[in-house]
Amino acid sequence: MENKEVNPKILKKKYIPTTEFYSQIIDSLQDYSIFTIDKEFIINSWSSGSTKIFGYETDEVIGEPFDVIFTEDDLKNDVPKKEIETALKEGRATDNRWHIAKDKSVFYAYGLVFPLIGLDGEMLGYVKILRDLTERKQSEDAIKKYVRELEDLNTHKESVMAILSHDLRSPLSGIIGTAKYLKENFRTMKPETVQEMLELVYKSSIDELDMLDYLVEWARIKYASDVFSPTKIKLTDYINKVFETLNETATVNTINLHHEIEENCEVFADGKMLISIIQNIVSNAIKHTEKGGTITVTANSTEEKIVVQVKDTGIGMSKEIMDKLFTPQMKTLSETRKKDKGAGIGLLLVKGFLEKNDGEIWVESIEGEGSSFYFTLLKEEPLYKIGSSDEIMFDESA
Repeated sequence: MENKEVNPKILKKKYIPTTEFYSQIIDSLQDYSIFTIDKEFIINSWSSGSTKIFGYETDEVIGEPFDVIFTEDDLKNDVPKKEIETALKEGRATDNRWHIAKDKSVFYAYGLVFPLIGLDGEMLGYVKILRDLTERKQSEDAIKKYVRELEDLNTHKESVMAILSHDLRSPLSGIIGTAKYLKENFRTMKPETVQEMLELVYKSSIDELDMLDYLVEWARIKYASDVFSPTKIKLTDYINKVFETLNETATVNTINLHHEIEENCEVFADGKMLISIIQNIVSNAIKHTEKGGTITVTANSTEEKIVVQVKDTGIGMSKEIMDKLFTPQMKTLSETRKKDKGAGIGLLLVKGFLEKNDGEIWVESIEGEGSSFYFTLLKEEPLYKIGSSDEIMFDESA
């Protein structure tokens, strides 16, 4: 049979793509979710790529509202509505944000939505196209976190070295000087004077060791992710452990320790870090509370976090001290250590632990009346984190 050469122009003229043809093209794009919604924002078509990405079969999602793919935060902020309004105004709307799948898992995706116009110019609804960028987003976030930690470490390096040099070396020089004086003169000194100087050397040595422990622990936890193991924790169990540990110190100073936290209050945190957080703050409160005072621990629940308050009836502090309390500044820490060796470093340790646990810390204080330290912890394990860039972006080239 003779092969006749086919004119491509004739073939193009004769061939009219069908709806099925276009549907096959869309379904072949497995890395993309492509679906349409009507003017009432109800899903009325669903590609196989959408099923792969979201987990919904076509018959499960047809007839469902457009909202089903958005996170609770986006729904509260009217993101679906804003997205449609932008598409109508600009011709299209693009975004980079988290979406929610059938199994409640979340994924990060680039999205595009634009109006669907019929052949007669009638507005039919909207087309939504998404591409899953979760792996790329996670890689970018990991790199950003690593860079931030390096910058943080570099920023604090000089301050910490100054602390080591000033707040460790200077007292050690004093200890050495006192020991040398005793060595050379103890035979001619009064026994009570020798005793006083030996007690001073002993207390100073213990203080320096405590401060060194604080520094080592702070650095180890702040920059070593392998020891971080958060889980659901009953807050009262850890409050009670700390109270038992510090009970003797509080009793000697006739300070009353008590909490008003419900037994079922739980947080998502690393247990070892939580013990250190509570113990450092309560211990700090004991040391700055006059005899007969009271330290009260309470907790309030927000939508996602527990806010813990440690309130004392102590001496309070100035605004200048409060502003620098959680920063590794040599002068501030040196001033703090005049009353409490290691307290400044202890609060740095607390801040580092809380940051690891996605928490925050701040203080409110009135001089002469007392202080309240507040810190937050998550109630549940976070499913995802949304950065400041996760907003609708308009495509100005449309």
